[in-house]
Amino acid sequence: MGTIVNRFGRAAGWTVVLGSMALAACGGSGDGADQAAASAAQQRRAAADTPGLSGPARTVKLSVLSSAPQWVSGGDARIEVRAAKGLHDKLELWLNGARVQTVLQSKDDRLEGVISGLAVGENRLEVRHRSSGERDTLVLTNWPITGPMFSGPQQHPFVCTAVQNLAPAPALRLLVDSVSQPGYRVTDADGKLLGYSRDCSVETVVSYQYRSTGNAWKALPEGPRPADMSTVTLADGRTVDFIVRREVGSINRFLYSFAMLAPAGENPAAPDLGLWNRKLLYWFQGGVAVGHSQGTVHGGSMNPDILKQGYAIVHSSGNNTGTHYNMNLAGETAMMTKERFVERYGAPLYTIGLGGSGGAIQQYLIAQNNPGVLDGLLPVQSYPDMVTQTIHVGDCELLEYYMDATDRANPKWRTTKNRSLLVGMNAEEGFAKVNDALAPLKTALGYSTAPGTTECIPAWRGLTPLAMNPWYGQAPNQQNYEPLSDIAAIRWTHYDDLRNVYGVDATGAARPTWDNVGVQYGLASLKAGSITPAEFLRLNWTIGGWKHPSQMAQETFPFFGTGAAEIQKAQTIPGYFDPWSSKNMNASAGAGMPMPRTKGDPIAMRAAYASGHVFDGKLDVPAIDHRQYMERELDMHNSHQSFAVRKRVLNRAGNSDNLVIWFTDTIPNTPKASQSLEALAVMDQWLANIRANPKAGIAANKPPRAVDACYDRFGQLMQSGPGVWSGILDAGAPGACTQAFPLYTTSRIVAGAPIEGSIYDCTKKPVDDALADGTYAPWVPGAAEVAQLKQIFPEGVCDYRQPDRARP
Repeated sequence: MGTIVNRFGRAAGWTVVLGSMALAACGGSGDGADQAAASAAQQRRAAADTPGLSGPARTVKLSVLSSAPQWVSGGDARIEVRAAKGLHDKLELWLNGARVQTVLQSKDDRLEGVISGLAVGENRLEVRHRSSGERDTLVLTNWPITGPMFSGPQQHPFVCTAVQNLAPAPALRLLVDSVSQPGYRVTDADGKLLGYSRDCSVETVVSYQYRSTGNAWKALPEGPRPADMSTVTLADGRTVDFIVRREVGSINRFLYSFAMLAPAGENPAAPDLGLWNRKLLYWFQGGVAVGHSQGTVHGGSMNPDILKQGYAIVHSSGNNTGTHYNMNLAGETAMMTKERFVERYGAPLYTIGLGGSGGAIQQYLIAQNNPGVLDGLLPVQSYPDMVTQTIHVGDCELLEYYMDATDRANPKWRTTKNRSLLVGMNAEEGFAKVNDALAPLKTALGYSTAPGTTECIPAWRGLTPLAMNPWYGQAPNQQNYEPLSDIAAIRWTHYDDLRNVYGVDATGAARPTWDNVGVQYGLASLKAGSITPAEFLRLNWTIGGWKHPSQMAQETFPFFGTGAAEIQKAQTIPGYFDPWSSKNMNASAGAGMPMPRTKGDPIAMRAAYASGHVFDGKLDVPAIDHRQYMERELDMHNSHQSFAVRKRVLNRAGNSDNLVIWFTDTIPNTPKASQSLEALAVMDQWLANIRANPKAGIAANKPPRAVDACYDRFGQLMQSGPGVWSGILDAGAPGACTQAFPLYTTSRIVAGAPIEGSIYDCTKKPVDDALADGTYAPWVPGAAEVAQLKQIFPEGVCDYRQPDRARP
């Protein structure tokens, strides 16, 4: 029963026609000149709201429901006209000076519908009263459906992934937009070249699927009702067949998915919305990638547990951090994708975000940077953002190399737990998931090993090369892009993925942010007496830093596999065994000199803050931050991150009333309980309360279950209420949940940084000041040790009591 359509169908049943017919259009793709003109016009307007006719006598009001007026895309917009019902048949719509006919739905004192035919750039839309001459005017700035709006020049080369399997939905058909290279090859079923695609646009596909009694999605056939079709019971008591209408297409070069319950036999061009509860869930997805790919539609966009409640689910491959990590692009994509949903189905009562890891990051940053897209957040396994995670994650390989190689003779590092004294993260003995599989090779080649490992190994190994090394990366299907020389020229770094944000230097390389000048590794462990002064000095003398990405070499073992051939190379080729990427660490500064540290680019650091890539604690919507506690498994989603989020919110607002934190316990290698559906139910009630009583504000509208809590491994409530997490961000006695769920830190927290972890370039203080203010107490360095400290830290040491020097 699948139907392929090239345009979005418009709902039937409208009651008022204004003006003369305008051509429907969902495209408005435009060329580069059109985009440049639109961008220039937008800059002139400075994103200002365009005022309509003002004054107390005005009885006609025009507004846009699908987006802000300055951020319309694809040539159409859902609009609303407010006017007394008796005036509805006396109103006219005018677009760019020409009268148009558009069918609008009349209800009470409002008219609503979709206006089409917008040109790329500024469009003047007016509603006029034929008799009185009263009017209201809006300037709508329309952008191409292929983007961009505000995220900057688009990334090229860009590899299409529309050939991915979306079964049981029909296959997507990639559209040709160029007859010549560069671009992605578009072929017919026989492999004949049809042309090339640079924007990776696809034909929109609407399909119908049902959920079987065997819990599988199947294509809805024509004819009799399938015998294995399951049913759902809605909140209003109706029991209906579990059938979902799914629409997949392309927006902003990424693939989107809309899904919601639908009755059998409906017309896809006039969807029946009677089973939709008028609530929208935006599904966000995590992962780590450096762009140049269209990405994939995630399976969560068809989550049956959410769809069966009547929610609509919207998702885009551009809101998957496994596709890219440009949060300006992610915010832009979410705006455009939600806009298209509203044009298609109408405005939801509210929109809830849900997603884990990078999907949690996107929620916090989109709520901060793009208000109005999300009304409530359900971040899972959260971090406050990704870019400040690189600060301490970039220490992992440096510290592991120090313990494995530089200080290999020190028996302290052969005890696994001792490694946490430097990396801060948890370390565990024993079970297979966390044992370093390379330990036998390490031993054979003379490196230090421990019977277990730290979180740095199973969670973060390879992330530094992925973020920093321009030679280490690829995109799925890149072999189908021509010319391949364009692929070969890609700088595969996180910094290049965000070159629109960080900027580029004189060589054309993106500016890096990573910095460790002044960082005193192991400081807290020194003060606690867990490492000796001699160990502290040796560590900081030899730790070094990372080369500039432009100076890095290709990675070797184990980054391209651990098969027999690679192991042979690791055993026989000097330096080929390099799980720490040590070949890309700073070279020696000379005999008798400390290993040089790495200085980040201040322009890039300031840009990270100014662009909104750093979560600064702005939280103007309710959020239930929930996670499974997986510290025992050395999972990368270290649990203190929920409190890093809270601390940033506290720093900005003075309270965290909008933010609830839940933990659920787990046991390694066993099924894990999740509170996501419970969190969704609580958020639904929270937003319903706000909608019913908006003047009370967010905190006063909390339902009883919207409080801090922790749950056991079966998902049963352990403790809840004020104080359960005390002792983490305050000096109080540890609360019940604090005691049940031990938290670990990071290398920078061990070095004295605060828990919020958002300092790129610490303010420095002279070593003499550090000696005077008790930074090293109870250690009192001797004269030779003071001289060594000054040699290690000629610019001074980090004073984390002061703000980041890079913060605007």
